[in-house]
Amino acid sequence: MGHLRVYTIADVLARYQQMQGKHVMYPMGWDAFGLPAENAAIERGVEPAAWTIQNISKMKDQLRAMNGGFDWSSEFMTCDPDFYKHTQHIFLMLHKRGLAYQAESFVNYDPVDRTVLANEQVDVNGFSWRSGAKVEKRLLKQWYLRITDFKEALLKGLDYLGEDKKWPERVLAMQRNWLGRSEGARIKFQIKTNVGREKAKESVVVFTTRPDTLFGVQYIALSVSHPIVARLAPRYPELQSFLNMAPSLPTDTKTGFILPEIYALNPLCLLNNSSEHVREPLPVYVVPYVLNDYGEGAVMGVPGHDTRDHAFWMQNGGKEAIRQVILSTKLLVDAKPAQVGNKIQDVPFLSHGILSASCGELAGLTSADASTKIISALRSAGNFAEPAESWRLRDWLVSRQRYWGTPIPIVHCSSCGAIPVPIDQLPVELPKLEGSWFLRKGGNPLDSAPHWVNTTCPSCGEHAKRDTDTMDTFVDSSWYFMRFPSAHVSHEPFSPDLTDSMLPVDIYIGGVEHAILHLLYARFLSKFLASTPLWPSGGGPKNKGEPFQKLITQGMVHGKTFSDPETGRFLKLEEVDLSDPLTPKIKLTGKVPNISWEKMSKSKHNGVDPKTCIEKYGADATRAHMLFQAPIGEVLQWEEDRIVGIHRWFGRIWRLVADVSFATSKNQDHIGATNRIPWPSLSSLLNTEKAIWITLQDTIASVSTAFSTTYTLNTAVSDLIKLTNTLTASPLTNIPLAYHATSALLRMLAPIAPAYAEECWELLHPPSSPPLPKVSIFQHPFPTPEDVPVSETQTCSVQENGKLRFTVEITRPPAELLGEGKEERFKEWVLGQIEGTEEGARWLRSRREREGGKGWKRVVCVRGGRTVNFVG
Repeated sequence: MGHLRVYTIADVLARYQQMQGKHVMYPMGWDAFGLPAENAAIERGVEPAAWTIQNISKMKDQLRAMNGGFDWSSEFMTCDPDFYKHTQHIFLMLHKRGLAYQAESFVNYDPVDRTVLANEQVDVNGFSWRSGAKVEKRLLKQWYLRITDFKEALLKGLDYLGEDKKWPERVLAMQRNWLGRSEGARIKFQIKTNVGREKAKESVVVFTTRPDTLFGVQYIALSVSHPIVARLAPRYPELQSFLNMAPSLPTDTKTGFILPEIYALNPLCLLNNSSEHVREPLPVYVVPYVLNDYGEGAVMGVPGHDTRDHAFWMQNGGKEAIRQVILSTKLLVDAKPAQVGNKIQDVPFLSHGILSASCGELAGLTSADASTKIISALRSAGNFAEPAESWRLRDWLVSRQRYWGTPIPIVHCSSCGAIPVPIDQLPVELPKLEGSWFLRKGGNPLDSAPHWVNTTCPSCGEHAKRDTDTMDTFVDSSWYFMRFPSAHVSHEPFSPDLTDSMLPVDIYIGGVEHAILHLLYARFLSKFLASTPLWPSGGGPKNKGEPFQKLITQGMVHGKTFSDPETGRFLKLEEVDLSDPLTPKIKLTGKVPNISWEKMSKSKHNGVDPKTCIEKYGADATRAHMLFQAPIGEVLQWEEDRIVGIHRWFGRIWRLVADVSFATSKNQDHIGATNRIPWPSLSSLLNTEKAIWITLQDTIASVSTAFSTTYTLNTAVSDLIKLTNTLTASPLTNIPLAYHATSALLRMLAPIAPAYAEECWELLHPPSSPPLPKVSIFQHPFPTPEDVPVSETQTCSVQENGKLRFTVEITRPPAELLGEGKEERFKEWVLGQIEGTEEGARWLRSRREREGGKGWKRVVCVRGGRTVNFVG
């Protein structure tokens, strides 16, 4: 149902733009590589390509059944060699620029899917985004794309995407956070060793965003692969054992190993008049949470002012006091630092503030001023500090040790090294393997396909081996949208001219779960391709290679979920007695189940097959119901039984169209599909008819705004339901007005319910004599709102002593009666208007007779004559 929702939203917007007279490309393709198909092959002993094509066929049937207006002429599959040869071409373009490279490092390894994962594919708890397995760290040689070379462009581009709310702020914030630009300083700590007679001096450089906390450093932490650690490991078996164990530790572990006979010196000890405690040697730990590519694989530990450092020190620091050297501005400068055992040190102080008395000459300075002075002083003392920035973003790991993906077009030669496959030899196709070969196998099948692996070097002609890794499927999905306008171009990934005619993509619709993965990668590859001859314009100087102009994030579809209150087990629908929908019961026990709304999944038995729903209720009713139930950005709780409301609405529309069609055919020979009935003159309309006309114009305006600007498609459906109710409740006295209002209703309905609107359109325009060619409703323009003229009259509420007596229509007051000093003339004019109406004259005459000709104490006229209060 999630797919049905996103495609329905996209289809509505595409059809609306087409009816606006625009050339719209609404293509469909298949991001077909990936682990699901390969895992299915392993489970079933089938070939992944066959399984994929079978599923594409089923999905295509579903999409056709939903009445989608897709442009099938540009359809392609990313698993087709005719497509992935272009993915390989782009990889080689990256490689030529030095943006695709191999490196050995600790990587995230999924033991269930038996492949590596990018950092973005591991959740905050260290589990795989797809299999849910606990991710391990393994040292492997992998392929990376140097996305970090584009970090500044990616960050600056977010400002452009934030203009006019092109992208949701939530997504922009997620990308800014993932890019993670931090300003701070690089600070050098001397490392000293004293091993027997050997004395050595070296240093480590740390990056910190809080130089003001340097007085509170209590240890130095090194990554497990830091050069100092690697040098010491052979000497100390205990250290080597710890390093062997480290990859299996949880990602949030606070376990550390203190390096023997080695210590660090706080660079503040080099300054004159430095505090006594900064002269003390600092222990050096090996800590798994330190990333080798953050700074230089070393961090300074400040337990008093960092949550993670605090937790680590509480576990490893023994009884040594935790120093808090930054105080809240509400505290006095000479406040004593917290000591172990004091309640104040149960949590670190994380905010900026002022430096405490233990900071010597810098005591009393704000965090900002102290940071500047510390960096300047250490720089003068021998380049021990410099302003710097750090980024959270890491290069994109694209190697996957699996079969079903784009082969990496590199050949490894013992003489020449890693050699790119020539462009004219692309694609490097996957070897065809029998389905039984996959049965219950894991790992990388390409490693054991010697007929494919063994080849010749393109450079020297000697024996070589193909690279057996395949690309992360996000590589395919990060550029394929650029291929749609050039789907039939074979000699290059896409045509620059065709691309410029259609890109950047005007509207992109997808779930917020893609905010970091797909959307960030797509922005990177798009900006890279904008730096090549393939897309030199980059969409214009302001766009600067951004792929998607407008981003709409749709919410998930949740299903009604039943679970056993005692065991928590999710129940199948057939296990629940729903004879009384208000009080369902578990058939086996008779107990009332827990009911919740959860993301649809097979394990929770709450999924709904779109095909079944469409067969039962019709595609258009399903579409309209899905749009009406919730704003597109929010979670949709799928309640199938409520579709009956949409069915009733459709029934009212059909009866309205039938009545109008009958009335028009009775009153003239034919009406044709060209709107031959002229619009009635506005001046000729009765007040009740004017009200219908105004309601129609308001609806056209609101629905147009919903389809083009706000994307509040649920309110568009609501507005069309209200217009339908207005039209069906009005007598068919003005045939031209009824026809044109109904025509506009159907044209507004068409993007939402295309097939049903088409049928109603044919009913509204029955065959004529002589017969006219049939013209689809989609060949007619979407209605445009007309300016509603300012009414010449206004409603006046007449009150007596604050109680409403009646309302009358009076002429709008002329401008010359309004303004300061004209109140009495204005009041006399309004009283004359009221008395000039039949009801007003009758009421005033009755009041005078009743009161014996007595007048009122005063008459209050407010709201420009819209309220008049007679006070007696």
